[in-house]
Amino acid sequence: MTQAVQYSQVGGPEVLVVNEVPDPVARPGEVTIRVTAAGVNPIDAKLRAGVRPSGPFDGPRGVGADGAGHITSVGDGVDGFRVGDPVAFGWAAGAYATDVAVAAAKVAVRPAGVTASQGAALGIPAGTAYQGVRSLGVRGDDTLLIHGGSGAVGQAAIQFAAASGARVIATCSERRADRVAALGAIPVRYGDGLVERVREIGEVTAIFDCFGSDEALAQSLELLADGSRIATIVSGAKAAGLGIRAFSGGSPEPLTDQQLTWRAEALPVALALLAAGAFSVELGEPFELTAAADAHRALDAGAAGKLLITP
Repeated sequence: MTQAVQYSQVGGPEVLVVNEVPDPVARPGEVTIRVTAAGVNPIDAKLRAGVRPSGPFDGPRGVGADGAGHITSVGDGVDGFRVGDPVAFGWAAGAYATDVAVAAAKVAVRPAGVTASQGAALGIPAGTAYQGVRSLGVRGDDTLLIHGGSGAVGQAAIQFAAASGARVIATCSERRADRVAALGAIPVRYGDGLVERVREIGEVTAIFDCFGSDEALAQSLELLADGSRIATIVSGAKAAGLGIRAFSGGSPEPLTDQQLTWRAEALPVALALLAAGAFSVELGEPFELTAAADAHRALDAGAAGKLLITP
């Protein structure tokens, strides 16, 4: 039997429990994976808490979308994978588990030198960041402002944007400034006076909001008049009314086919960059499967680094 973290009602972290479920079976187009590490993402907690709407319960729900481990079986019609391959996956379902079935299109072979913990940290953060930077058309002549630069998505966005040659400014707390600077961005303390601090650095030509506060959105509009080059991944429900763009984050507008393609492309791109030493992920505290509730409490408390579930 597989052990999986599940919940049967929305609520606080305490609703997360470990249940025994049948071992997954690889259907056509799928592989099964023995999970070594699963990434903890803010969307996991938002769905669990009911902050982000989801459908009615028809049974216990799994938790988590990103992870890494080894292939244990390959379904019909799947090419390019073998039993035993080290892999990472993203945008799946029920990743907080000992074993999981995942569509092969959401899986990538993990190169030598990339750990399972690193691979598990990539899926949603790297995919969201890569798609956001590509959708905003960030290029070498741009100055991109990232709100929330020290978070997992923000850190990935700094690196993708810097790789394009753009100058990157990223908001963060003073204690996180060194990490943001090490990734290639100019750190700027958020809060009162941020607009003036950014203007002292230079003119901003694109803004990527990974923070989502009303203050950050107001500052964005003050810094840049062209709403088509301002995007949020957190306050999607407010975007249309503000005349800016939203990439999920509660937006009623679905992602385009191109945006979904970019999100899928990000996993193998980030894995290759990691293997080449050209990308960095900040790993936080690992939690055992039975301590998933503690991982969500740490996430809610703003723990630094990518938190992981390690079955």
